[in-house]
Amino acid sequence: MTDSTVKNWFGGVISSPRVVKDVSGAVEIAEILQDSTNYPSPVRAVGSNHSTTPCGVAERHGAKKEHRGTLLRMRGMDRILHVGEDTITAEAGALMIDAAKLLKDKHGLQFYVNVELGNLTFGSAATGGTKDASMPGEHGQVGSYCVGVKMVTPSGQIVEITEASDPNRMRAVRASYGLFGVIIEATFRVKRIRPMEVKHSIYDREGFLQDLPRLEREGWSCMMYINPYIDMITVEKRRYSADPDTPPRSAWQWALRNYVWKKAAPYFSHLMKTHVHSPKVRYFFINWFYRFVDWMIWLLVRGKSTCASDQIIRYPDVGDSCRYIFSIWAFPEETYQDTLAAYFEWVQRYYERTGYRPDMTHVGYRIFKDDKSLFSYSYRGNVLTIDPVSTGNEGWDDFLKEYNKWCSAHDGVPLFNQTPHLTREQVHKAFGARVAELERWRREYDPCDRLLNDYFRELFVSRRGARTPDIEPPSRRPPFQPASAA
Repeated sequence: MTDSTVKNWFGGVISSPRVVKDVSGAVEIAEILQDSTNYPSPVRAVGSNHSTTPCGVAERHGAKKEHRGTLLRMRGMDRILHVGEDTITAEAGALMIDAAKLLKDKHGLQFYVNVELGNLTFGSAATGGTKDASMPGEHGQVGSYCVGVKMVTPSGQIVEITEASDPNRMRAVRASYGLFGVIIEATFRVKRIRPMEVKHSIYDREGFLQDLPRLEREGWSCMMYINPYIDMITVEKRRYSADPDTPPRSAWQWALRNYVWKKAAPYFSHLMKTHVHSPKVRYFFINWFYRFVDWMIWLLVRGKSTCASDQIIRYPDVGDSCRYIFSIWAFPEETYQDTLAAYFEWVQRYYERTGYRPDMTHVGYRIFKDDKSLFSYSYRGNVLTIDPVSTGNEGWDDFLKEYNKWCSAHDGVPLFNQTPHLTREQVHKAFGARVAELERWRREYDPCDRLLNDYFRELFVSRRGARTPDIEPPSRRPPFQPASAA
């Protein structure tokens, strides 16, 4: 397929790669990477394409064909290859929700991080920053439990990297976003299913911040529904049962909760956006609707013995009237009290000044310290996030640009696949020397920028050097070697 328009799930990231190719195997990918004439640079690989940023866009700036690259769609490579006692290996296009169901039904196992986005593919999970609230004593970022990958490098070689053989290299791979090579397989650590207790508590801002230390002492994982316009925070609390041998007994709680956040809540906000033209009236109804939702969840979504993987949601391949979009920044736990108070004030002033506010409730997650990835946003310590959510109502992008400035000024750390409109300065402030470290690793695998699109070029690559050259002709590079090398 050539000269196609490609959109992400939400429809907000639009690109026009020169070539769009559905791939089915490593040899085919290697041949593509070695053929820069028919498959021009940059070459990017995508799974379900749910990222909210242009991290997977396969083109350079400009509308001319010479600026358009090659997009590899990986969903055809979706086989589960092996399930062991404590690991699962799958091809890069396999969905986490399909793997989670297989683990649960056939093997009595579960992922450590059961992220809500079930459409997340193994390749994206291995090399990006997708996360959920940390369970006690565990990491909250999915990729932190990736213990090995196989990828096809720009030279056409198949390379295998594992945590056991080279943990430092794996730290870079987990932050690579496909810039080292095209991931074809990934292995994740899994564990025996444990029943999980879930319940909700409703606070105002001060009450939540005062209770946060107690929630930690009692071993609760914290996912928050944050509404700064009515000073209301509902905390979804989860923790594993002390008896690991008792099987989970109920699933309806997660089915109800998932229906609300997959269908009911975004559809209501969509209706308000479409049919209620007075902002004052619209947001009056939105405030009361989300107040009602929080109280309903507090009352109904609770249980002593649920299964963590039941919280995973399968979204449509293409967003409909129930679609929504978000952005993510994380802040140090030790300063979160002041940060959250300042954010409530800032976002309310923004609404007063511009007449714009996100039309869904914010969310937030507590993530424990985790240095398994160079770009972990809890690399230095525990963090909590503030994530505005929207149906994409008019003014959203302008809001995000100001929100990014505010977050950066308050020592926030973003995600490259889930924080739109980042600037180079914000990235370098958040990650410091780790940007240069990732760039050194990237240059080792891709010295001729075969996989580098403009999104990452502008955020990572030094501006001091001259324009990077195009990929070398195949004749100047070593031939494809199908044998794996550690």
